[in-house]
Amino acid sequence: MLVVAGVVVWPTVKPHVTALPFLDSVLAGTSPSGPTWPLTGVPADSVPDRPALAVKIENSSAARPQTGLNAADMVWEQVVEGGITRFVAVYHSTLPPEIGPVRSIRPMDAAIAAPLGGLLAFSGGVPPYIAAAENAGLQVLRQDAGADGFFRTTARSAPHNVHATPQTLLDQADADHRAAPETQFDHAAPGEQATAISAGQPTATLDLALSGISTPRWTWSATDGRWLRAEGSTPAVQADGARIGAANVVVLRVDVVQTGARDPAGNPVPETVLTGSGRALVASGGHTAEATWSKPAVGERVELTDADGDPVTLTPGTTWVEMVPNSGAVTTG
Repeated sequence: MLVVAGVVVWPTVKPHVTALPFLDSVLAGTSPSGPTWPLTGVPADSVPDRPALAVKIENSSAARPQTGLNAADMVWEQVVEGGITRFVAVYHSTLPPEIGPVRSIRPMDAAIAAPLGGLLAFSGGVPPYIAAAENAGLQVLRQDAGADGFFRTTARSAPHNVHATPQTLLDQADADHRAAPETQFDHAAPGEQATAISAGQPTATLDLALSGISTPRWTWSATDGRWLRAEGSTPAVQADGARIGAANVVVLRVDVVQTGARDPAGNPVPETVLTGSGRALVASGGHTAEATWSKPAVGERVELTDADGDPVTLTPGTTWVEMVPNSGAVTTG
């Protein structure tokens, strides 16, 4: 791997890949046809008419290991104050019994969750950020406002101990927020390969620098048939000990601006700009491909296109979206 003037030069040697049976079928283009879950593209017997649930999850060292991240269809990672990151985990196809730690809303969360048209759950936040989410058409569920489904664990001290029960949160959906979400990313159809596999380069590792202290690494595991996450050099695991991983990692290069607000510790609160367009890198099936992302408005989904302007497709399965500041770094190996 070599990076020259910010441009990734890809390796030319293809590593040996032994995929899991489901991934083998995807690589071979033999996925069954029929209904699919809208956020993962995974085949489903039927898709229930229930909304997507987006939940703000903490990712400071005091919050790890988290609960329920592997059950999310999508996870978005964003830089917040002090250079730490937080997640917006989106649940639809699978509802784990418990998730957490749940933390407060940030200014970019409306743009992340608005295209889903469902519920956004968090533990608190300043009024302008909450209003932005409501104005974007989301139903907000606030722990600090007494919404059902939140509770405090005894395993950690506050504020790192707010957890939630997804089904209880979903049971509070009002009449305008009960529909299943629209597709957020395109997935490879039966008989086709994901774009990174068909047109990209073999890649074993993906190192990201979101800030000086947030440097996640994704490593392709042929045995697991997915990308495995680490926080720096430390493997990322759930509270149950399971490695955190994903079928796809989508890297969006974004501008991060200061809002003028400060947290209780005096740190400036940044905002990820998630409208407009920028560079992207898509990782699927042990391969990566460069792309462009675009999102014309808060309520519209992120579109991924290749150099010819054609849609980029992902491997069916879970997707992590890494919003890496343009001032940060993306390195493949």
